[in-house]
Amino acid sequence: MSDKGKLLMHKGSCLCGQVQYEIRESLGPIVFCHCSICRKSTGSAFQAVTRIPSADFRITQGQNVLKEFQYEPVHHRYFCGNCGSGIYARRDSSPEIVIVRLGTLDTPVDHEISAHIFVGSKASWDHIADDAPKYQEWPSTA
Repeated sequence: MSDKGKLLMHKGSCLCGQVQYEIRESLGPIVFCHCSICRKSTGSAFQAVTRIPSADFRITQGQNVLKEFQYEPVHHRYFCGNCGSGIYARRDSSPEIVIVRLGTLDTPVDHEISAHIFVGSKASWDHIADDAPKYQEWPSTA
């Protein structure tokens, strides 16, 4: 299906509103990542993310404000250079996928968490209280 034929499903933005984006088509599975990298990048117990096709993600405003932090040679994180909100990430090994930070969505999400990943390295003070599947590291199904 061409990009023009895709439905606009979600919009999102950073805290200050300078960076805005849209997602065409639906979100992928919602995953809460508890790894130390996600904890440090959010300052929280986990990061809520979804993986979507790169072709379905578009920055609509503030491309010039986005900054990139390259973690390891192959992992790139993009955030607002003004307010610091993490917007998305990508890996060189999967250029067809972007990993969107769900906390930046402005539109409602209609499905629930699919899994918790990297619970083997979660914060000692973090208690996971839901029944979603829990994986010690990165499962092939998340």
